[in-house]
Amino acid sequence: MVEKKTISFEEALRELEEIAEKLERGTLSLEDSIKAYERGMELKKVCSERLVDAEAKIEFLSKAPSGETVKSTVKKKKDESPSKPAEEDLF
Repeated sequence: MVEKKTISFEEALRELEEIAEKLERGTLSLEDSIKAYERGMELKKVCSERLVDAEAKIEFLSKAPSGETVKSTVKKKKDESPSKPAEEDLF
Protein backbone atom coordinates (compact mmCIF):
# COMPACT_ATOMS: atom_id res chain seq x y z
CA MET A 1 0.00 0.00 0.00
CA VAL A 2 1.23 3.54 -0.75
CA GLU A 3 2.54 5.29 2.35
CA LYS A 4 0.31 7.76 4.14
CA LYS A 5 3.00 10.39 3.65
CA THR A 6 2.68 12.03 0.29
CA ILE A 7 5.10 10.77 -2.32
CA SER A 8 5.99 13.18 -5.11
CA PHE A 9 5.21 12.36 -8.72
CA GLU A 10 8.92 12.16 -9.48
CA GLU A 11 9.60 9.78 -6.59
CA ALA A 12 6.67 7.56 -7.57
CA LEU A 13 7.77 7.48 -11.20
CA ARG A 14 11.38 6.72 -10.26
CA GLU A 15 10.31 3.83 -8.01
CA LEU A 16 7.93 2.56 -10.69
CA GLU A 17 10.76 2.53 -13.24
CA GLU A 18 12.99 0.62 -10.80
CA ILE A 19 10.26 -1.96 -10.23
CA ALA A 20 9.74 -2.37 -13.96
CA GLU A 21 13.48 -2.97 -14.45
CA LYS A 22 13.53 -5.60 -11.69
CA LEU A 23 10.53 -7.39 -13.15
CA GLU A 24 12.01 -7.29 -16.67
CA ARG A 25 15.27 -8.84 -15.43
CA GLY A 26 13.29 -11.79 -14.09
CA THR A 27 15.55 -12.32 -11.08
CA LEU A 28 12.85 -11.92 -8.42
CA SER A 29 11.09 -14.87 -6.85
CA LEU A 30 7.43 -15.36 -7.71
CA GLU A 31 6.34 -13.95 -4.35
CA ASP A 32 8.63 -10.92 -4.67
CA SER A 33 7.47 -10.40 -8.25
CA ILE A 34 3.85 -10.31 -7.12
CA LYS A 35 4.66 -7.84 -4.33
CA ALA A 36 6.63 -5.67 -6.76
CA TYR A 37 3.77 -5.79 -9.27
CA GLU A 38 1.26 -4.75 -6.59
CA ARG A 39 3.49 -1.86 -5.53
CA GLY A 40 3.91 -0.87 -9.15
CA MET A 41 0.15 -0.74 -9.65
CA GLU A 42 -0.20 1.49 -6.57
CA LEU A 43 2.50 3.81 -7.90
CA LYS A 44 0.88 3.86 -11.34
CA LYS A 45 -2.35 5.00 -9.71
CA VAL A 46 -0.51 7.76 -7.82
CA CYS A 47 1.19 8.96 -11.02
CA SER A 48 -2.05 8.87 -13.00
CA GLU A 49 -3.92 10.84 -10.33
CA ARG A 50 -1.16 13.45 -10.17
CA LEU A 51 -1.20 13.84 -13.96
CA VAL A 52 -5.00 14.25 -14.00
CA ASP A 53 -4.71 16.87 -11.24
CA ALA A 54 -1.97 18.71 -13.13
CA GLU A 55 -4.03 18.67 -16.33
CA ALA A 56 -7.03 20.11 -14.47
CA LYS A 57 -4.87 22.87 -12.97
CA ILE A 58 -3.41 23.74 -16.36
CA GLU A 59 -6.87 23.85 -17.90
CA PHE A 60 -8.08 26.08 -15.05
CA LEU A 61 -5.09 28.40 -15.38
CA SER A 62 -5.50 28.65 -19.15
CA LYS A 63 -9.05 29.98 -18.87
CA ALA A 64 -9.54 33.65 -19.63
CA PRO A 65 -11.38 35.79 -17.07
CA SER A 66 -14.44 35.54 -19.34
CA GLY A 67 -14.42 31.75 -18.89
CA GLU A 68 -13.22 31.00 -22.41
CA THR A 69 -10.30 28.65 -22.84
CA VAL A 70 -7.16 30.44 -23.95
CA LYS A 71 -5.61 28.65 -26.89
CA SER A 72 -1.94 27.98 -26.44
CA THR A 73 0.66 26.16 -28.43
CA VAL A 74 4.12 24.96 -27.60
CA LYS A 75 6.47 24.75 -30.55
CA LYS A 76 9.81 23.00 -30.36
CA LYS A 77 12.56 23.18 -32.91
CA LYS A 78 12.76 20.10 -35.11
CA ASP A 79 16.52 19.76 -34.67
CA GLU A 80 16.56 19.61 -30.86
CA SER A 81 19.54 17.90 -29.33
CA PRO A 82 20.07 16.93 -25.67
CA SER A 83 23.02 19.31 -25.39
CA LYS A 84 21.02 22.22 -26.80
CA PRO A 85 18.02 23.46 -24.78
CA ALA A 86 14.69 23.50 -26.59
CA GLU A 87 13.37 26.87 -27.64
CA GLU A 88 9.68 27.12 -26.96
CA ASP A 89 7.05 29.60 -28.05
CA LEU A 90 4.38 29.77 -25.40
CA PHE A 91 0.96 31.19 -26.23
